[in-house]
Amino acid sequence: MKIEEAGQLDLIDLLNQEIKKVDNSKKNIERAAKTAINDLNKLPSPFSKIRKSGYTHLVRSFSYEMKNGEAVISWGKYYGPMVEHGTKKMKARPHVEPLIKKNLEKYHRLMMG
Repeated sequence: MKIEEAGQLDLIDLLNQEIKKVDNSKKNIERAAKTAINDLNKLPSPFSKIRKSGYTHLVRSFSYEMKNGEAVISWGKYYGPMVEHGTKKMKARPHVEPLIKKNLEKYHRLMMG
């Protein structure tokens, strides 16, 4: 099989174009994740009796991490999922899921560029 030099250059150009699309896709996903975090941080914080220095309210602890090309949004406090989903001793008080569902179209548009 013989590959023409011009064919190789076309293939390289095509691959470079696809790489740019993937890079832009990652940037768009990250931009959508940052927007979601900003929206989550705007949620009202329930009153807290804790007044220690260095204390961060649960609602102010949201963060995201890029893993395998996906943005994983999570609580910054270990007990966040317990508040979100509840436990056998506590009713669920969801924050993340309702906000994401409400703004899903907006985040989708950001991801698509």
